[in-house]
Amino acid sequence: MNNCPSLLSSKHSNARRSGFSLIEILFVIGLIALLLTLVVGNIGGIFGGQQEKVADIFVKQTVKLGVVPYKLDMGNYPTTEQGLQALIKAPAGKEGKWKGPYLEELPMDPWDNPYQYRFPGTKNINGAKGYDVWSLGADGVESADDIGNW
Repeated sequence: MNNCPSLLSSKHSNARRSGFSLIEILFVIGLIALLLTLVVGNIGGIFGGQQEKVADIFVKQTVKLGVVPYKLDMGNYPTTEQGLQALIKAPAGKEGKWKGPYLEELPMDPWDNPYQYRFPGTKNINGAKGYDVWSLGADGVESADDIGNW
């Protein structure tokens, strides 16, 4: 019968050790909170560059889909005065040749500013495009952070 009490005490001590202590639980909760803080704090860094990518795709690809057919129909790119609006609505006096709309609508850039357009371009002078399309970027003014088709 000497073996029985020691067997009971052994099982009893194992039962106490099978759970987590309050300090261990608080430590794990603290680590989770720290990781969540790091992840939430970096979400802006993870998604922040997407606005620039969207603007870049628009100025380099989407506008081209409207500007090139416009040039084929009209013989030239829209003037600076006509702007990208010429891809949506026929410019005054050009209704006979115009076969648009070449784009369904002119979206705003990711910062809610209109895209800028210039023909003849000053940045694409020697390029095949001949026109400039750009977003003013996050600051909303013409500066070094502009995103263009050049």
